[in-house]
Amino acid sequence: MAIRAFPDLIPKLLGIDGLRFRLLGNKLMSHALPIVYLARHGETAWSLTGQHTGLTDLPLTERGEENALALRERLSGLNFAKVFTSPLQRARRTCELAGFGAVAEVDPNLVEWDYGQYEGLTTAQIRVKRPDWQLFRDGCPGGESPEQIAARADAVLGRVIPLRADALLFSSGHFLRVLAARWLAIGALDGKYFLLSTASVSELGYENDFSQPVIRLWNDTRHVKASSNLGGSSSKTRLREDSL
Repeated sequence: MAIRAFPDLIPKLLGIDGLRFRLLGNKLMSHALPIVYLARHGETAWSLTGQHTGLTDLPLTERGEENALALRERLSGLNFAKVFTSPLQRARRTCELAGFGAVAEVDPNLVEWDYGQYEGLTTAQIRVKRPDWQLFRDGCPGGESPEQIAARADAVLGRVIPLRADALLFSSGHFLRVLAARWLAIGALDGKYFLLSTASVSELGYENDFSQPVIRLWNDTRHVKASSNLGGSSSKTRLREDSL
């Protein structure tokens, strides 16, 4: 499935031609441009063990709920035209604890990658049979391909871009990494470069005008308790959480 360059999608979603798009961008240079905020769900049992958690509907751990609550203060004072959440309980619960449960809309496209036959397995277990396996390149047998994830990410962006206002998304790690790649007009494969921690906040925005999508902030965990980042977990555990 061919993936189109994302900047070409922006003027189409705004309903304007290329020339008017450039003029609009220049006109908006002196004004604040919208930001899409990304919130990854809090810790789960499988994020700690490094097991691929796609459609398995796991709850947050106790510490996951504490860090989801920390998102409330982190996001306080911000106003959002729309808030969207994955239907999976780990994202919905994070959204609720962060204070947006009453206003959030469920978007099925925000669910995590369907890992198919690899659901519940660690990368090490998968590579016993497929030593060169890479999720963002190969996808999962019986699950979704990178192209399918990219198409879902484009569908989500197709909802938030026309808002021309700040929006907040609650979802899972691998999906949000592909979403960031698509925002930058690159393929799902490049999602491998964006590690993302549980309960983190990231910001997608623009530089100067709508034709220049950028990452404003990535994987901010300053609000997360230190015990979750360092004291309570080994560096290996944190890497597993960031990777899944």
